[in-house]
Amino acid sequence: MVRMQSLVLEKKGELTIREVDVRDELGPNDCRVKIHSVGICGSDVHYYEHGRIGPFVVEKPMILGHEASGTVVAVGAEVQNLKKGDRVALEPGIPRWNSAQTLSGLYNLDPELTFFATPPVHGCMSTTIIHPAALCFKLPDNVSYEEGALCEPIAVGMHSATKAGIKPGDVGLVIGCGTIGVVTALSALAGGCSEVIVCGSRDERLEIVRRYPGLRAVNTSKEGELKRVVAEATGGNGCDVVFECGGSASAFPLIYEHAAPGATCVLVGMPVEPVPVDVVLAQAKEITFQTAFRYRNVYPRIIRLLSSGKMDVKPLISAKFAFKDSVKAYERAVNRDPKDMKIMIQMDGCVYRRRKDSLFSFDCSRCANRRGLAAGGDEDRRRHQRGGDRCQRYCSASPVLFGFSWFGYRRFVCTEKEKWL
Repeated sequence: MVRMQSLVLEKKGELTIREVDVRDELGPNDCRVKIHSVGICGSDVHYYEHGRIGPFVVEKPMILGHEASGTVVAVGAEVQNLKKGDRVALEPGIPRWNSAQTLSGLYNLDPELTFFATPPVHGCMSTTIIHPAALCFKLPDNVSYEEGALCEPIAVGMHSATKAGIKPGDVGLVIGCGTIGVVTALSALAGGCSEVIVCGSRDERLEIVRRYPGLRAVNTSKEGELKRVVAEATGGNGCDVVFECGGSASAFPLIYEHAAPGATCVLVGMPVEPVPVDVVLAQAKEITFQTAFRYRNVYPRIIRLLSSGKMDVKPLISAKFAFKDSVKAYERAVNRDPKDMKIMIQMDGCVYRRRKDSLFSFDCSRCANRRGLAAGGDEDRRRHQRGGDRCQRYCSASPVLFGFSWFGYRRFVCTEKEKWL
């Protein structure tokens, strides 16, 4: 175990940045990943506000975050698909590799799967984490860290589009215009839909939807507007595939009204309370209901779509915060500004560790110098001081050697990693 700076949900309504003991033992099939970008998800905010989601209750301090990307800084002895320096997106759910569900390809349904930031499991908002190499996916040079972190919510949409069984030329309807709604609509387009209608009540978010070719935004607060648009797009037949992404009971009348006879509806959002279902209305149209729980086997396809330019999620990023301001980022997320879609936190903190090339010095990812003990002096100190207060806290002067310090003064030995990765 090592102590690392982390964003910790101490209890309902209380967040702090502090050092936490986290696992650091590198297994033969693991990677050590320095986290770069972490997205704030609605589930993170829900834990912050309410301290629980269904049966998952925050009973002790928990590190938040599950939408993440970073840089591989070490690999286990048996890892062959990745190397130090690779940029990766992290799939946050870790199944038992020999479970019946995993062996049949349904690893997301393993009842003992552990998932970042789902009590009592810590999330990934620490300086570095240990993660199975099989769940670390290399990012091409033209896919940013932020896009890598967004692979996680995209995965929800991609899995849902797969479950819908889309046929080329289908017209889709997405109910809900949050992040999951938009990435589900984009996934449906990528899966073969000729057009996807996205409906919701927040004009600010619908404006983002309107930026995308192939998506039509409809404000459900305008009476009759959705009915008109669906009729126009489908010749009055209704939508071939419907995705419920809001987890709201009020969505079901929209499903019954706007689904075509024989349509498929995928339930993506998770309602807080049980939802009554009008079975007769569903039977009358022979609507096939599919359910989607998280995702499986989709990260490589997502990364290929992002790299090809056929899926662009950059417009979804509303704001970026430095790690030191992550509590403020969560406060903004709690306020639910209708203009915000995805808030991103960049982990540019300081790592404290012993230099491999010297027994008598330490290094820091915040500063701009890397030299041996025998070199430099005042310039080293000036470079260190430019690293700021955080560097002052985490960097170390060289230790005293045999009762006296090296050359009669204590030196700072620091290093700057490329782009503070």
